[in-house]
Amino acid sequence: MRSLLNRFKQPSLFGKIFVIMVVSTIAVAVMTSWVTVRMSQQLFMDTFSITNSKVIRQIQTSFESFHYAIIMATYDISQSGTIKNFLVQGDSNSLGNARAFYGMKDQMKRIQASLDTYGVGTIVLGVNGRSYSNDRSYWNRSMTELKNSPLTQEMLREPGRLSYHYLGGGSTPLIVATKTLREPDSKQIYGTLYMMVRENSFRQFYNNFTSTGNDVLILNRDGMVVSSNRNELVGTKSTLLLDHAQAMNQDKLDYQSLKYSGKDVVMLSNYLSSYDFYIVNLIDKKMAMGRMLPTREIILIGACIVSVALLILLIITRRLTLSLRMLVRQMSSVAKKNFDNYLPVYGSYETRQLGQGFNYMLDELNDYISQLVETQKERRNAELAALQRQINPHFLYNTLASVNILVQRGSKEKATETIHALISLLQNTISNVSETITVEQELANMKDYVFINQVRYGDEIRVDYFVSQDCMEAQLPKLIIQPFIENAFFHAFNLKDKGYIYILIARENEALICEVVDTGDGMDLDQDAKRLPNSKSRRQLFTGIGIRNVDERIQLLYGEHYGVSITSKLGEGTKVRIKLPWLVNSTETDEI
Repeated sequence: MRSLLNRFKQPSLFGKIFVIMVVSTIAVAVMTSWVTVRMSQQLFMDTFSITNSKVIRQIQTSFESFHYAIIMATYDISQSGTIKNFLVQGDSNSLGNARAFYGMKDQMKRIQASLDTYGVGTIVLGVNGRSYSNDRSYWNRSMTELKNSPLTQEMLREPGRLSYHYLGGGSTPLIVATKTLREPDSKQIYGTLYMMVRENSFRQFYNNFTSTGNDVLILNRDGMVVSSNRNELVGTKSTLLLDHAQAMNQDKLDYQSLKYSGKDVVMLSNYLSSYDFYIVNLIDKKMAMGRMLPTREIILIGACIVSVALLILLIITRRLTLSLRMLVRQMSSVAKKNFDNYLPVYGSYETRQLGQGFNYMLDELNDYISQLVETQKERRNAELAALQRQINPHFLYNTLASVNILVQRGSKEKATETIHALISLLQNTISNVSETITVEQELANMKDYVFINQVRYGDEIRVDYFVSQDCMEAQLPKLIIQPFIENAFFHAFNLKDKGYIYILIARENEALICEVVDTGDGMDLDQDAKRLPNSKSRRQLFTGIGIRNVDERIQLLYGEHYGVSITSKLGEGTKVRIKLPWLVNSTETDEI
C-alpha cells in the first residue's frame, strides 16, 4: 500500500506522459463538443427565429382578419339609420317602441352574422337610455354599470378611435372592442358600441401554434397579459416582457434570450398596431435544445470515443517507454555512495545514449570527488593561515607602545582602559571568521577600536555614531565595518589635520545599510566603473582581508545584490556604503 502511495506521489515518466495525454484528449473532446454544441445552438436559434417569425406573422394575419371584421361591423352599425333612430328617439307608445326594437334587432342580427364565427357578443347603448345586447351572457350586470365603467370613460376620452381593452373580474375574462357612435357632421355622440369576445375564444387565433415549452402571450400597453395559452398568466402583469417587447420592436430584433419564471427562454415579439397589443412568443430553451441536441446520447458517444482513444494511447505509450523504464530500474538498483556500479549499455538508441551518459557521469563524479577532497584540505589550511594573520602585528606593537607611554606618564587609568579595549577587541577577532554578531556587539567593538586609535593619535579625528534603535539586534558578519574605519583613520586625513568620521546604520526595506563617511581628503574614483581601491596597499589593513576582499566576502555569503560601494570627491571626503541582508535572531552564517 505504501509503495502504491509513493508511486502516486512520485509518478514515473510513463505516468506523467499518460496523464498529460489523458488530460489533453479529454480537454480536446470537451472543447470540440462544446464548440459543436454552441454552434449548433446558434444555428438552431437563427433557424428557429426565422420559422417562428413566420408563425407570428400568421398569428398577426389572423388577428388582422378579426380586426377587419370588427371594423366592418362597426361601420355597418354607425351607418344604419334604424339603429341610430333606436338610440336617439324618445319613448312613444308601446307599438312604436316594439317596432323600433324589432327593427334594431333585425339590423343587428344581419350585421352580427359576420361576427358569429368569432363568437363576438355585441352591446349598444344609446343616449336616450335604450340598450341592445345580442347575448346577455357576455354582460350579466346592469347597463348603467357598464355605462359608468372605466371602460366607457376611457372610450369617451378617444371618441373617434376603435380600441381594445381587457375586462376581467368575471367568471371569464373578456377582450372588448369599443367605439363611440357619432353624427358624421357634428361629431355628436349618440351611442356607444361594445363588441366582446371571451378570452378562451380569442385564443383561436394562435392556439394551433402553441405547445409545451412554446407559449404565446398577448400584452396590452400596461404589460397586462390579456390572453395566453397558459391560463395562470391571464390577467397578470409582466413589465419585464413588455420592456423587452418594446425594445425588440424599437431595435427591430429577431429574438432575445432572457430568464423568465426561472427558466432560460427565447423571446420573439411583434407589435399589433391595430390592437395596441404585443404578440410575445416564449420558447423554453432547455426543452427546445433537448429535442434538437440529445445531450445524453452525445455524452455517451463522446465517452466511448475518448475511452477508445485512451486505450490506444495507453498501449502506444507503454511500448515507447518500456526500454526507458528498464533503464530506470537498473539505475535505481545502484547502491547509495557506490559510484563504481556501472550500467550495461543495451536497448534502443535513446536508452544506449542514456546508459553511456550515466557511466560517463560516474567517471566525472569520481574525479570531481577526488578534487573536492583536496580542495577542502587546502581551504582548511588557508582558513587557519588567515585566522593567524588577522591581527596586524604593527597594530599590536603600536598599541602596547602607547600603553607603555601612558604608564610612564602616570595615566594608569587611561592605560587600563586601553588594555581592556584591546583585550575585548582581540577576543572578538580570534573567534571564527565566519561567525555573525549583532549590530550592538559590532558597535561595541568599533568603539574599542576607535578608542585605541584616539589614544595613539589623539582626538583630532572625531567619530560619531548614528545607529537606528531597531537595528541593534540585526545580524552581520564580524569585521565588515572595521576595515573601512581603519582606512579612514590612516588614509583619509593625510592633508587635513582633523575631521569627522560618521558611522550610520539603518534598515532600508529588507536590507541592512551600513555607511562609513569621513570628511577627509577624498580621492578620485572612476564612478562609472565602480572600482574599489586595491587591497594590496602599502599599509596592510587591520583585518588582513582588505577592502576588496570584504566586498567579495559579502557577495560570496549573500549574493550579487549585496556588497560594498564607494563614492568619493577630492577635498570633500569619502562615503563607503555596505549593503547586507536584513537578518535577525540568526546566530551564525556559514561562509561559502
